[in-house]
Amino acid sequence: MSRFQTTRWSLIAQASIDATPVARAALEQLCRIYRPPVLAYVRRAWHPAHDAEDMAQAFFLRFIERGWYADADPGRGRFRHLLLAALRHFLADQSARAGAVKRGLGNTDAVIDPTLLADAAPTPEQAFHAAWIATVLTRALTHLQREWRAAGRQDRFDRLGPLLVEGCEGDELRRLAAELGMRSNTLAVQIHRLRSRLRQLVRMELLQTVDSREALDLELADLREALGAAP
Repeated sequence: MSRFQTTRWSLIAQASIDATPVARAALEQLCRIYRPPVLAYVRRAWHPAHDAEDMAQAFFLRFIERGWYADADPGRGRFRHLLLAALRHFLADQSARAGAVKRGLGNTDAVIDPTLLADAAPTPEQAFHAAWIATVLTRALTHLQREWRAAGRQDRFDRLGPLLVEGCEGDELRRLAAELGMRSNTLAVQIHRLRSRLRQLVRMELLQTVDSREALDLELADLREALGAAP
C-alpha cells in the first residue's frame, strides 16, 4: 500500500492490526454507503421478504460489533469482496440456525428458500453487484451535480445529467442543442466532458473501497463483467 492514498478501506485493513476510532468510523461510513447492495442481496435470498430490512440491519451490527473487518486482507484489497463473503456466511449461519429451530421446535419462520429465486430474476449475487454499481453511480452523479451547482449551472445540469446514462444522438441531440441555443457539436463535446468527469468520480468512489490502483482496475473489470456491461 506504499505511495497509495489513505482510503476508508486502507483504514479498515489497518484496524485488523490496531483497531482505532478512525478505522471504526471509516467502517461504519462504508457500511452506510453500501447498505443498498446488502439489502438487495438479502431481498433476493431471504424469506420472508418483509424481514429483509431487519436481517440487513442484524448483519451490519454483527459485521461491526464482532470485528469481521479484521478478516480484511490487504493482498486482496477490496471491501466489496469482504462484505459479500461476510454476508454469505451470515445468511448461511442464519439459515442453519433457523433449520435447527424448525426441526426441534416446529418454528417455520425466517428460512432461506431457494425456490423464491425465480429463473428470470437476478441471483442474489447479481442483485448485490447491480445495487453496488448503482450506489457508486448515484454518489458520483450527486458529486457532479454539486460541482455544477457550485458553478451556477444547475439548470444546465438538469438538462444534461440524464443523458449521461441514457445517451443522446442524432435528431435528439440536435433538438436539445437548438433548445439550449448551442451548436450540436458543441453540446456533444460538453456531454463527452461530463461523462469523462463522471468516470473520474466513479473511480474516486471506488478508490475508497480498494487498497491499490491495481485493485481498482480489477474492481472495475469485475463489475463490468458482473453486469454484462461493455468495456
